[in-house]
Amino acid sequence: MEKTRKPENVPYIVFEAEIARQERHVKRLWIALISAIFAIALIVAGFLLYMYQYDFESYEFQQDGKGVNIIGDWNGVDYDGPASEGPSAEEAFGGEG
Repeated sequence: MEKTRKPENVPYIVFEAEIARQERHVKRLWIALISAIFAIALIVAGFLLYMYQYDFESYEFQQDGKGVNIIGDWNGVDYDGPASEGPSAEEAFGGEG
């Protein structure tokens, strides 16, 4: 049978050095975590500021009750209804039908 061995005694100065190294390592991990959270917050804030430059509420939507949606007044009529009710592609683009 094998004889069990006791752990060797470690000098106190070596133990203190290892504990100090671990404390520095944990401190660096905390700094990295806080920096990552701050970077994510900056990215989200930048994205929101970029998206707030656009006016999403300026479009006017109307429905005529027949399935034709009129979107905005500057682009004429946009036919978003069923394909059978709207003009064919040839009629819409001036082709021969």
